[in-house]
Amino acid sequence: MSKITDYSFLFESMFGTKSTKGTSIIGSFQLSQLNSSSIQTQLKAAGIDTNSKQYKAAIKEMMRAGNGAMYTNIQCIKNSMKCYDKDGDFINPRNGLAGLVLTDENASRQKRIISISESSKDEMFELTKKEFLQENGVHNGDTTKRRDVYDNLYRKTEKNDRLAAGYTMEQYERAYRNTFYAAVREADPKWELGKPIPSGALDGITRESVESQLAKSGNKLVKRSSVSGSSIDLQI
Repeated sequence: MSKITDYSFLFESMFGTKSTKGTSIIGSFQLSQLNSSSIQTQLKAAGIDTNSKQYKAAIKEMMRAGNGAMYTNIQCIKNSMKCYDKDGDFINPRNGLAGLVLTDENASRQKRIISISESSKDEMFELTKKEFLQENGVHNGDTTKRRDVYDNLYRKTEKNDRLAAGYTMEQYERAYRNTFYAAVREADPKWELGKPIPSGALDGITRESVESQLAKSGNKLVKRSSVSGSSIDLQI
């Protein structure tokens, strides 16, 4: 998140005005003064629950960015708190969802294969196929709508499973794409990424036909014929 900075201390220096007990003349104070009784009283009077995870997450980030020397005020703190939910989890400003930031605390929850909605897999299959044909097999980060598919998936998923849902979807997405790649190469062994795709090369490939060849092996999806260790995680 962006650093919240209050430049009131510059005006204090310019006009030779000093604050009392770390509080500026316009209501700003240093983060290092947060635990003082006067500042705590102001925070509580403003309706801020200083024991909430939301407050603690906001202050932790502000302290990390400003090392305690940065100036802030009540409104800045309230604005910062809006970036977190009641559990202290960061809310993604793009989709309004929490639980999508990978941390040391939740890392163990990410690399899991979990059940995700059939509609989301359908959406990813159709988009992957469409973009594969449009871009002749090339990944185009400027035009892809993959993010929309992932956001729709996250909205259907409980917060604590969103990282795992995204990880699982990546496994399916790669499986779909690799199947398309293999099918085109079978139709034209000399085909390369970026060259026109032979007409009808992807006909007959369905999501169900791709997934019927997959099996769970540890924390990955692999082809059933390769369960012994060869994963579908190819870099195409």
